[in-house]
Amino acid sequence: MAGFTQIIGQEHIKAHLQGAIETRMMSHAYILQGEAGSGKSMIADTFAMTLVCESGEIEPCMTCHSCKQAASGNHPDIRHLIPERPDLIKVDEIREQIVNDVGIKPYSAPYKVYIIPGADNMNAAAQNALLKTLEEPPSYVVILLLCRNAEILLETIRSRCVMLNVRPLKDEQVKQYLMKNLQVPDYQAASCAAFAGGSIGRAAMLLENDDFEELRQEVSDLMKNIKSMDIAQIAKETKKIAALSIGLTEFLDYLVLWYRDVLLYKATGSIEKLLHPEDRQLIMSMAKESSFEGIEKILTMTEDTKKRLNANVNTETTLELLLLSIKEN
Repeated sequence: MAGFTQIIGQEHIKAHLQGAIETRMMSHAYILQGEAGSGKSMIADTFAMTLVCESGEIEPCMTCHSCKQAASGNHPDIRHLIPERPDLIKVDEIREQIVNDVGIKPYSAPYKVYIIPGADNMNAAAQNALLKTLEEPPSYVVILLLCRNAEILLETIRSRCVMLNVRPLKDEQVKQYLMKNLQVPDYQAASCAAFAGGSIGRAAMLLENDDFEELRQEVSDLMKNIKSMDIAQIAKETKKIAALSIGLTEFLDYLVLWYRDVLLYKATGSIEKLLHPEDRQLIMSMAKESSFEGIEKILTMTEDTKKRLNANVNTETTLELLLLSIKEN
């Protein structure tokens, strides 16, 4: 577990929470809203550790008994809701783990912190049970609701919480984190960062995912060979893409990243910011052979393909049309 200084970005959230700690004017409840892997859990755990830290400062000291307990996940005054199912939080779980527990004063810290991951998975009964606690919480209680979509929560819950939106990081921030903390080569960090959509968690997951490397290789091989493929070969390639473990949406997203490099080189003539420097010769060749209009047509058709696949049209036919467009442009 880390302190606020180790949290990448999210300066608005850090300033708000540390300001609340410094003035001792914490809200009794916060909603941390952001995509999976955006850092919600790290922010919540850091806030909780700081609240129970014996130093009373705006950064956890990391050395006191309370900080060590929090870091090991064993602090008695920091409670993480643990549902039976990760996609559904039931009313009995809210009652047993929060509602019936808030009346017990903290064991050793000035605050008792409850962290609810996936709070937007609470069913209606669970939300109503939690609402009663939010309406009249004990002065020592701080509740942190972590969710991807706060709109799913009852308006009466949202109105009783401070909303903090965890924003996607810049690709460069994710890239630098991967290079510094995970010792990843710059080109690999760049492609993972671009694909991760501002999420360090997702970027780190992609690095460990063999399916992602399979995807990267598939797109590279396709770009090398597609101009020389005949209809039968394109049909065979379509079946291969449809069977990729990582998924069709991810394939299309990665295709956009590839053509982003082609467009970037064509516009600037520079390889400095390419996401795929290991394939720079191929990208340079494609940029010289393609027109701006042709690249734009492929990018537009790729986005249209995503929409068609989401509408459950024939997968292989839709992909085949896309590959033919790539071949022709």
